[in-house]
Amino acid sequence: MLTQNLNHAQLEAASHKNGPLLIVAGAGSGKTKTLTTLLANLITGGINPSHIIAITFTNKAAGEMRNRILNHSPFVGTFHSLGVRILKEEARLADRNKNFSIFDDDDSLRLLKTVMKKMDIATDKYNPAVIAAKISRLKNELSSPEEMELDAKSTKIFERYEDEMKKNNAFDFDDLIEKPVRIFEKHPEVLKKYRDRFKYVLVDEYQDVNTNQYRLIKLLAGEHKNIFVVGDDAQSIYKFRGSDFRNFLNFEDDWDGAKIIFLEQNYRSTKTIISAASALISKNKSQKPKNLWTENPEGESIAIKEALDENEEAEWIAKQIESGISNLEYGIKNRPGQIPSTVILYRTNAQSRAIEQALVERGIPYEIFGGLRFHMRKEIKDITAGLRYAINPQDAISKERIEKNFPKYKSGQLLKALPEAAKTMSASELIEFFITATDYISHIKRASTNPIERVENIRELMKLAANADLPTFLERMSLLQSGDRPSDKNFVVRLSTIHLAKGLEFDNVFIAGCAEGLLPHQMSFGNPEETEEERRLMYVAMTRAKKKLCVSFYNLPSRFLGELPPELTEFIPTDNGPARDLDDEERYISFD
Repeated sequence: MLTQNLNHAQLEAASHKNGPLLIVAGAGSGKTKTLTTLLANLITGGINPSHIIAITFTNKAAGEMRNRILNHSPFVGTFHSLGVRILKEEARLADRNKNFSIFDDDDSLRLLKTVMKKMDIATDKYNPAVIAAKISRLKNELSSPEEMELDAKSTKIFERYEDEMKKNNAFDFDDLIEKPVRIFEKHPEVLKKYRDRFKYVLVDEYQDVNTNQYRLIKLLAGEHKNIFVVGDDAQSIYKFRGSDFRNFLNFEDDWDGAKIIFLEQNYRSTKTIISAASALISKNKSQKPKNLWTENPEGESIAIKEALDENEEAEWIAKQIESGISNLEYGIKNRPGQIPSTVILYRTNAQSRAIEQALVERGIPYEIFGGLRFHMRKEIKDITAGLRYAINPQDAISKERIEKNFPKYKSGQLLKALPEAAKTMSASELIEFFITATDYISHIKRASTNPIERVENIRELMKLAANADLPTFLERMSLLQSGDRPSDKNFVVRLSTIHLAKGLEFDNVFIAGCAEGLLPHQMSFGNPEETEEERRLMYVAMTRAKKKLCVSFYNLPSRFLGELPPELTEFIPTDNGPARDLDDEERYISFD
C-alpha cells in the first residue's frame, strides 16, 4: 500500500476499499495527492485497472493524475472523454455511427443558424445564441421542452436541430454526457454492461457536477456502490455552468452507509490567511462546516487598500509589485527559485483594463490567464477600428474590419460619416456615435454568447476614453498593446478572473475590485443563494494565496470585507483622503 507522506486523515481516505466515500477536502489540503494514492492503492491491492474510472473536470487534472500512476492504466479523464468512450461503442443507439464528429460551440451555433434560416425564422426575434443556451440547459438538466417551458417555435427549432445533428453524424458537447445517460436509462442491458466493466468510480471536484453528470455517476455506481468522491462545497463557484453543490451536500442521503472523511490541514497558506478565509466562509448557511488549520507560519496581515477609483487601485497594485521586483531583484535570471509567483484576481474581465494599463506604464510583464488582453477582445477591436478609420481614412485594415462586421448599406454609411464626425467629437462621443450608428449593442447580443461581459468591456472602454481627444485615446490604446512585446525578464504577473484561478496557487495574491456591485456582483443582490456563491468566490480567491494577500476596493467596500476579523487585517486608506477605519459608519453598510 502506498501511504508515504500522508497525514492521518489522508491515510484513512487513501486506504478506503469498498462502499461510498465522501472526502471533504478543504482548500490546500492535498486532495489530489490523496485521490491519486487511493487510486494507486486500489490497483496495487488487486483491483483490475480496467474496472476503475477516475473522472476529473479538466484535462490538466487528468494529466497530472496519469503522471502519478505511470505504471497503471485505468480510465482517467474528464466526463466528456468518458462520454466519447461510451458513444464510440453505443453510437448506433443514438442514431449515429462510431465515426461521428464532435461539434464545438461555434460549430453548433453555426448549425443552429442554418436550421433557423431554413425554417425562415427571424434572428431578431429568436436570438440563435439564446436558443443555443436553452438547448444546452435542456440537455444538461435532462429536461424536455415541456419541462423547460419552451414555446412552440423554440421547440420546433430544437427538434430540427437534433435531426440535423443526426444527419451530420455529429454530437455537440452537451450530447457527450446527455446521450450516454439517455442510452443507459432506455437500455438496461447496456447499463449492466458498463456497471460490470466499471466497478469503481472516483470523481474529483464533486461539488461542481451538474444534473447530467450526477445522473451518469448515479447510474454507473448504483449497483456496486463503490463510488469515491472528493471536493469542497466552499469552493463551488460554477452555478452559472449548471453545477449544483447540493449533490455534494446530499451525498449521505444518496448513498446509504457513506463514509465521510474531512481533510482539514492546509499545506498552502499562512495561519492569517486561513483564519480570515475560514471566518468569511463561516457566514454561509448552506455548507459542510470544517475546521481548516495549518502548521505554516502566522504570516503578514492581510492588506485592505481603499482607492478613489479603478485607476488609483490599479496604480497601487502595480506600485506594490514594482517595489517587490526592486527589492528581490527579480530580473536576475540565475535566481528563479527566489522569484515569488504573483497573480491579480478580479470578478469580471472588464476590470483588467486599468490594471493592464498600470502594469504597462511601469514595464511590468504580465499575461492574461485563460483570456484575451483587453485591447484584443472583439468588441474593443471593432470599436477601435472605427475610431482609427475616423482619424485615418487610409487605414485599409480598419476599413476591412468594418465592412466584414456590418451589412454593406450600414458599413457604407458609417465609413462616410466617421471622418466627418471625428472633426468635432471627443473620443467618448465618437464611441457613442459608432455604437448608435451600428446598433452595436444589438449586434453583439445577436452574435455572441456572452453579451453582458462584452457590454461591461465597452463601458470600461468608455472610461478610458473619458475627457480625451481622439489622438490621445488611440495613444492610450497603443500603450496597452505595447505590453505585448516579449520581455527578457523571468518574472511575469498573472492576471485572471477568480473563476479561472480555481485550483491554482501563488505566493502573492492581489484581489481587485472588492466592492459592492463587483464582489458580490450586483446580479446577486436580493438572492441569498447567489450571495453565498459570491462569498464562496471570495473564499476561493483568498485561498489561492500562500504568503501574501492584498485586497483592494473603490466606492462602497464589499460586505465581505466587513466579515474579515479586523485583527488579521491592515487597512490602508486612499492617498487622497483622510485616514478612516474600514467600519466607519459613514462609509460601511452592514448587509443582513
